[in-house]
Amino acid sequence: MFTVCALYHFTRFEDPAALRGPLLELCVSEGITGTLLLAREGINGTVAGPTAASIDKLVSYINGLPGCDGFDYKLSSAVEPPFIRMKVRLKKEIVTMGQPDVDPLAAVGHYCTPQEWNDLIAAEDVAIIDTRNDYEVEIGTFKGAIDPNTKSFGEFPQWWEENKDRFHNKRIAMFCTGGIRCEKSTNYLLGQGIENVYHLKGGILKYLEEMPEEKSLWEGECFVFDGRVSIGHGLQEGPHELCHACRRPILPEDKARPEFEQGVSCHRCIDEVSEERRAGFREREKQIALAKKRGEVHMGRQE
Repeated sequence: MFTVCALYHFTRFEDPAALRGPLLELCVSEGITGTLLLAREGINGTVAGPTAASIDKLVSYINGLPGCDGFDYKLSSAVEPPFIRMKVRLKKEIVTMGQPDVDPLAAVGHYCTPQEWNDLIAAEDVAIIDTRNDYEVEIGTFKGAIDPNTKSFGEFPQWWEENKDRFHNKRIAMFCTGGIRCEKSTNYLLGQGIENVYHLKGGILKYLEEMPEEKSLWEGECFVFDGRVSIGHGLQEGPHELCHACRRPILPEDKARPEFEQGVSCHRCIDEVSEERRAGFREREKQIALAKKRGEVHMGRQE
């Protein structure tokens, strides 16, 4: 059983590049795989360790980084390794919104615990907004939530500008997978003059971990950016798999559809990719199969 750790923390890193090497070295030495992002605004990522002790060492190390003492993280488990290798990347933002004036360290919306969230979104004067990507929303969301139908988080400000008049005299409740996107989206709305902004602390992951299913207002599964693809209540692995062409979730029965070809296309992306690219995907699948016969892991299917 692998221990999965999802984490983020906004803080001021003067030199994130100097943190990259030691962080990567520790993860590799402990057999930890996944991705961590470093930027001047903080750290973000999801990783998996072969033991709980290996993740404990990483958590202790991050606690010692500048401004990270007591940072929040969420643990779950996976039967199979969710990632193939370890990456520590330097980025301009740890979650990309593309709004230089947005600063979660300055101010964010009101945090809600899972129970407070249930009470909040049941109120008639509350508009619930899902800040995640369209393919995430499709497999699960909160009852009554508005889907902005965005393909990336960077599209959210434009969506808000085009739709803000819909929310006159409404309190705004926002949520995402682990909470990081809402740190920025609530700060963005505060900057737009919206005062009554709330968000789910710890995101959907914390809600599914703590809220009993019989009291839950969540419907469906939650997409996660690792080999598990989706999880449900109690953070149990869901039924979804990943189309390795478009990286979107599919159900096992979707593999029986005529549009599906392993690693090449699914019903979601069949009309989005040229035949030339599909030929490249087929060659990749061929190399993956050959590597598997040799007992090797092909990096072309990197989680």
